Amino acid sequence: MSVKIKNLTKIYGEQKAIDNISFEIKTGEIAGFIGPNGAGKSTTMKILTGFLPASSGEAFINDLSIFENSLEIRRQIGYLPELNPLYPEMYIKEFLEYSAGIYKIKATKKIIENIIDLTGLGIEQHKKIGALSKGYKQRVGLAQALIHNPKVLILDEPTTGLDPNQIIEIRNLISEIGKEKTVMLSTHLMQEVEAICDRIIIINQGKIVANEIRSNIQAASKNVLVSIWVEFDSEIDIDSLMKIENAVKVLPVENNNYVIQSKTDIRSEIFEFAVKNKIIILSMQKKEKKLEEIFQELTNYKNAH
Repeated sequence: MSVKIKNLTKIYGEQKAIDNISFEIKTGEIAGFIGPNGAGKSTTMKILTGFLPASSGEAFINDLSIFENSLEIRRQIGYLPELNPLYPEMYIKEFLEYSAGIYKIKATKKIIENIIDLTGLGIEQHKKIGALSKGYKQRVGLAQALIHNPKVLILDEPTTGLDPNQIIEIRNLISEIGKEKTVMLSTHLMQEVEAICDRIIIINQGKIVANEIRSNIQAASKNVLVSIWVEFDSEIDIDSLMKIENAVKVLPVENNNYVIQSKTDIRSEIFEFAVKNKIIILSMQKKEKKLEEIFQELTNYKNAH
């Protein structure tokens, strides 16, 4: 495992910022680490990167304990914090050479060129950082995080404050980087997680409330009923639809559309019902919950508002 956390706790005074959390991120995965503000995301990332000590528990990067191998861990991690610290008076190449020096590596001209090419900084490479747009400053931050060729990349809100085009550009860049590295990504953009993440970890009030590969995230929902959206060519009596085998609940929508809920996928039963009763189905699909709905459900959104 590239990243492994076991029973990790961080206490500030009497408050538990993270409370006995455990999860693993496999080598080569892009993991979306999401939660409400104050849920413990940044605290967890700061512990993983050696910026904060934990109160208790264990954490490992590539099988090395972060508490026993702090310097070596920092060589293996690339970190982009939410507030991206840059030197505005430096030129891009100058800054990357300086960053490489911190890791005690000599950044050759070829290494710098490759990083600039990878992060799409070529068109702006002769500018001072202070003259760049926020989107390009984020690219510089990513370049700095990659300059020492880390095995693990930890990104805390990498698209905060960017416009839609910049968000797509950074998202595509992270996807490309994720083909060769393990990436842990914190964000508030659910579409970003759905677009690029292999694993989704949801934290709420310091506790992990979901940890699934993206294709299985529906299993994290507390509402286990499967919803089938059906459009018939005419209005159907709800009592008749309730006679469909395994149907639990029928919700009328509009214009001869219905949501039929069951504990399993009953599309075949609905089709058989239609054939038996000579009813025409115009469309039918299983509706998956959006990640945003699952997120709100697991983080007690309705109870908090």
